[in-house]
Amino acid sequence: VQLQAYGGGLVQTGGSLRLSCAASGGTFSRYVMGWFRQAPGKEREFVAALNKSGVRRNYADSVQGRFAISRDNAKNMVNLQMNSLKPEDTAVYYCAAEPTSTYLNRSPAGYSYWGQGTEVTVSS
Repeated sequence: VQLQAYGGGLVQTGGSLRLSCAASGGTFSRYVMGWFRQAPGKEREFVAALNKSGVRRNYADSVQGRFAISRDNAKNMVNLQMNSLKPEDTAVYYCAAEPTSTYLNRSPAGYSYWGQGTEVTVSS
């Protein structure tokens, strides 16, 4: 399974960005999908996760109400709409996939496949 994340960039505080992750090489509709982020000098942290059908979602408290995860199984894509961005959202964002579980894991260890990351910078 290959994952390609894109859509990062530089945005001002309060702005929006939409990240996307394209999957190939597997059966996308069978994967739990997640987004994580890693700021300089910090550990990788959970952002959001979505079940296979796109019905169940889980968000980190820090992004609840501002970010929205969605998926299009016909296009093998998962998206992360980020609104009301804050400087503390600055990080490299990674998409991740897990084909063997239905659990919306908040730990990076719960995901078998990772994209290369896309950088998000929020200026104050």
